[in-house]
Amino acid sequence: MECLYGSHCVRPNVCACRRGYSGPLCSWRKCSALTGIPIPGCLGDKSAALVGQMCFQDGQAKNTYETGCFLQNTGLQKPVMSDHGLLTTVAYKLGRDKPACYALEGSVAIAGAVVRWLKDNLGIIKTTSELEKLAAAAGTSYGCYFVPAFSGLYAPYWEPSARGLTQSPWNGSAKAVCFQTREILDAMNQDSGIPLSQLQVDGGMTSSQLLMQLQADILCIPVVRPSMPETTALGVAMAAGSAEGVSVWSLEPEDLSEITSEKFDPQINTEESEFRYARWKKAVQKAMIWETTEPVINGNGESSLFSSAPLGFYILGSLLMLIGAKYIAGQH
Repeated sequence: MECLYGSHCVRPNVCACRRGYSGPLCSWRKCSALTGIPIPGCLGDKSAALVGQMCFQDGQAKNTYETGCFLQNTGLQKPVMSDHGLLTTVAYKLGRDKPACYALEGSVAIAGAVVRWLKDNLGIIKTTSELEKLAAAAGTSYGCYFVPAFSGLYAPYWEPSARGLTQSPWNGSAKAVCFQTREILDAMNQDSGIPLSQLQVDGGMTSSQLLMQLQADILCIPVVRPSMPETTALGVAMAAGSAEGVSVWSLEPEDLSEITSEKFDPQINTEESEFRYARWKKAVQKAMIWETTEPVINGNGESSLFSSAPLGFYILGSLLMLIGAKYIAGQH
């Protein structure tokens, strides 16, 4: 890594996520309400989920499905700079004398937020549980794809000018989350050189059976959902409970017990999955460089909102979709 200021590296030292009572993580805070109270475990939310999922082996990965998606893999003993649009981050350091473990991370901007959009903005659904029923009833999307680029696309594209394209939003929204996860996973496989054999999942959206099965079909690998989906809190507790002076359990590989979980195996063939994925990639390219800063001039030399064909189609399509949603609501 090239340093920013001359020959002196500015990268900070990595401290342990767990420490004993003799050296709590927050012992340096002398003027807070926690003075004198040891905090033997401290992890960020995404790193904590890695620990809670027991991702301690090379090539293991987890995806957290919340407002956005946050996918991390682990097993890197040194930072690997991504060539495929991912971020390099510290996963954890579980002990003062243990080596730091690094991870590659990819983020999806819109995951659970798209459900809120369907509910609060479009009024298509009244509760989030309705989405799964509508998506299941819709069946195939007949080649229609939903690219939820409301504020651009995150990993692996990092394209702020992309904007959303939508048809069949209740069916396409679930698939969009799964396709974006597939893109990040492909990038991770290329950067780490360790193909993933299964994906461990957590977060609020994993309660959807349909979403989990779609994810397995699109990834072509099993998806594993633990019986206790809130693995972030679990991971912090595991780190704290295994610290020196606490030691109520051990995180050594030979002492770890198997997590009770449910596995979703792919139910479509690889050729069909790859065909759908290729169509998704085509849809994403259509959404690229949609938003521009240059004003569009009509024949009279004046700026016109509808003289841009893509933007005009987008606005008219949105209006028609709103009218359709109101009509469907009236039928019920």
